Amino acid sequence: MTDPETEQRTAGIVSRGVAAVVDFLVVGALLAALYLGLVLTRLMFHSTAFSLPSLNVVFSSAVAFVVSVLYLVGCWSVSGCTAGAVLMGLRVVGRRSDRLRLLVALLRAITCVLFPFGLLWVAVDRQRRSLHDIVFGSRVIYARP
Repeated sequence: MTDPETEQRTAGIVSRGVAAVVDFLVVGALLAALYLGLVLTRLMFHSTAFSLPSLNVVFSSAVAFVVSVLYLVGCWSVSGCTAGAVLMGLRVVGRRSDRLRLLVALLRAITCVLFPFGLLWVAVDRQRRSLHDIVFGSRVIYARP
């Protein structure tokens, strides 16, 4: 019988980078849907004096941060897979190859959103770990054989 730990290959920089780009696009689509909802709500309640809502940089950045973090936390704590991870056949796992605990997923998501360049460490680390993986004891593995 083989050890499941040895069967799990850690994902490299290319597959993780493509997954990150897909997730970035998903978050962008979520933000566009939120803005469209805001526009339609304003139109519904102020149809005679309708104008597009102006975007405040600080508020928009805060909303983008919150949506990004909630997206990552939700995906990682429920299934370990974001949309990009599903597309690339990846899964984020914890120390014992299980799903991330909610607090670990939250902290990892915050650092991934604030410091996305930590992913580049995968290219130089022999164990293919990003800085986020090193700090939180997580791994990104190939979910498909």
